[in-house]
Amino acid sequence: MSLVKELYEPYVLPARARISTDPVMRRLVDPAIEPAVLERFFIQYHSFGVYMTEPVEAWIRRAGQRCLVLGLDSIGKGLLKHSKQESGHHQLMTDDVRMLVRRWNIRRRAMLHTERLLAQHPTDAMRAYRQLHESTIAGELPAAQIAIEFEIDNLSLVLGPHLLSNVARVLGRDTLEGLSFLKEHVQLDVGSANARLMEELLQLMPENARTLAEVGSEALDIYLRFLGDCLQSAEAALWSPQSEEAMAC
Repeated sequence: MSLVKELYEPYVLPARARISTDPVMRRLVDPAIEPAVLERFFIQYHSFGVYMTEPVEAWIRRAGQRCLVLGLDSIGKGLLKHSKQESGHHQLMTDDVRMLVRRWNIRRRAMLHTERLLAQHPTDAMRAYRQLHESTIAGELPAAQIAIEFEIDNLSLVLGPHLLSNVARVLGRDTLEGLSFLKEHVQLDVGSANARLMEELLQLMPENARTLAEVGSEALDIYLRFLGDCLQSAEAALWSPQSEEAMAC
């Protein structure tokens, strides 16, 4: 048994359980969801997602640099290498927004504007997500950045296939062309960089397994709140044509 399963996962499983039980998550994978709601959700998800993903490369790099300062050479070098793999992921989000908005505007009456969507103010969950990264990197255990990435990777692997399947059912397979960010993260190898780094980190400091799980659980909780914000904003935009402009003011 891996150290991740033995030492780490028992503490994070309660947070992970929400992936399948949270009402927002259940609605997003429900084939009965209104097509316009699901389509608008993904427009919101990618619009807000630029704010969530733009700093990722720098977060991982800075966590790696702090690990090197603390003498965790192998972990630090692994994070620095992994940071390069995250370069430009926010651009995938931006490209997806543009494609989804074009598709929406061709087919629906209420016109959307990509730049206005990208200018929306961040929600509380979005700000909390950034703050968690910053406090972790500046804290006593910057290597816990790995736990944050590990849990968000796991969320993509668990929820992503169900979301993509529901998009194909409800909106048609052509919509998947505008979900390149999600598709890329659903296809992550189970032996990804974060999984390997987590195993190595627990070998070095098994006594910190619970602390790592607490950080990972908080990241997952915040991200699920973020997905709820995306759904709420999508519904508000549908029921109030002026809400998109209001959020960008």
